[in-house]
Amino acid sequence: MVAPLSLLLIVAVTIRAALYRSSLAELIAERVEVVSPITAWKRVIEGLALLDLGVSPYSGDVFHETPLIIYLFHFLVDYAEITFMLADVITAVALYMAVKDFNKQVFRKQKFSVEAERYPADCLELIRSPTEMFYIPLKVAMFYLLNPFTILSCVAKSTCGLNNAVLSLFILTTIKGNVLLSAIFLCLATYQSIYPLTLCAPAMLYLMQVRYVPVNPRRAAFWWFLVQYLFMYLGSLFVIVCLSFFLLGSWDFLPSVYGFILSVPDLTPNIGLFWYFFAEMFEHFRLFFLCVFQINVFFYTVPLCIKLKDQPVFLMFMQLAVISIFKSYPTVGDTALYLAFLPVWSHLHRFLRNIFLVSCVLLACSALFPVLWHLWIYAGISAENVREHHLTAGLYLKKKDGSEATLVLK
Repeated sequence: MVAPLSLLLIVAVTIRAALYRSSLAELIAERVEVVSPITAWKRVIEGLALLDLGVSPYSGDVFHETPLIIYLFHFLVDYAEITFMLADVITAVALYMAVKDFNKQVFRKQKFSVEAERYPADCLELIRSPTEMFYIPLKVAMFYLLNPFTILSCVAKSTCGLNNAVLSLFILTTIKGNVLLSAIFLCLATYQSIYPLTLCAPAMLYLMQVRYVPVNPRRAAFWWFLVQYLFMYLGSLFVIVCLSFFLLGSWDFLPSVYGFILSVPDLTPNIGLFWYFFAEMFEHFRLFFLCVFQINVFFYTVPLCIKLKDQPVFLMFMQLAVISIFKSYPTVGDTALYLAFLPVWSHLHRFLRNIFLVSCVLLACSALFPVLWHLWIYAGISAENVREHHLTAGLYLKKKDGSEATLVLK
């Protein structure tokens, strides 16, 4: 499987490199579906410019990324394209290895259950064969690398790609059963955008099962493992936050990054739920509904954990989907990460309902994003701008040679 994966990586990198050199790169980097006020590369560049001038990048209302990101690109800004392509490669390889290990565990568990005759005779056709599972890791890597959402995010140099790389490493280390690295990578993901905090629950459930710790609040072993994991997670988070303070010499990044994510002051249209609702909201009710919307991401964790406590990897997949839907500034890059896991659950397709309708809606929405943006923002506003220009320059525009001119707004 190494050769097909290597070929896939070469194809994916070639596509990205070609798009970086095309005229589309600048257009893609401006799309609100691809970048947000937090992840936009343009804002990272402005933050770097302020840092080089000896001014805090958080002194204005432009830069909202974490301090570690800006200091990373302080050294790698000239290699930004390579960095983002490498992030996608790391994500794909980590997902490939994670799914490969997960499938081995599923197969061993399934084989044990079959030998113990735990399944009814009429359910044997639901048993997954090794041949069926063999290509799933490669499909997952392909679903991520060749997904148009991932490619657009990489070409736009959205920092969402870096967050996806950290999340994929968290998933890999969790499935490998490495408690310390799992806590560290989850801490890095939380430091980046707060919402991955909800992945703490499926990670602990999975690691408990791997280490045969009973998921029982009455057992001392359960609470001891819980304390260990949370200590490593919160301890790592404390160290990273303190490191950020020492790098900047101030706590300005806390309101500029996390306050910005939670208070949602920038209502630039995006693919999420927040901007339109709060653009129409009376200021008097804003705080109440803001709390309700933000709680959504965390609220679903408890019922999902209760229902899927024996399937923590599927729970992890569901949490990634919930985060991408309910976070305050989502982009298509967030969607790409959980869509990559669809091949893992291919055995569930026969039990899915309305799969054709859901697929058509996803494709239609993807196509309508740029169309509606153009009609609503560009075409609508441009009418006013055209009128104002004609009031200044005259209704019938002429070129210098006297021929008729055409007004083009940029």
